[in-house]
Amino acid sequence: MHGGINRPEPGTGLKVHFKDSKGNHIKTVEVNEGDSILEIAHEYDIDLEGACEASLACSTCHVILPPEYYDLLPEPGDDENDMLDMAFGLTDTSRLGCQVIMKKELDDIIVTLPAATRNMYVDGAKPTTH
Repeated sequence: MHGGINRPEPGTGLKVHFKDSKGNHIKTVEVNEGDSILEIAHEYDIDLEGACEASLACSTCHVILPPEYYDLLPEPGDDENDMLDMAFGLTDTSRLGCQVIMKKELDDIIVTLPAATRNMYVDGAKPTTH
């Protein structure tokens, strides 16, 4: 996940529309097949954390998809489901952005960011006495 993605020539990429938790448009970008939503968000400075760097060890890249796009994706695996169980604002169409890989069928996808994220390592850390 270090480095960026290659941006497609204008007018040739797949479109991804990012919205905030209230449905307000954040940004529309063009991407390539094979790019993950997390990579795309980082490349275009969209506030999607990805604390575990796509290792399926957190839920900070949780996104919400429209049902018609959610249904085009393969079922989430056990590791993704385990992390989604810890996601703030989980919905029936929630996925981890690191696991949503762009393909032609997902062109014009709307990705909604949740109102908050939950990072169990940071948020769940208990202070120790010195």
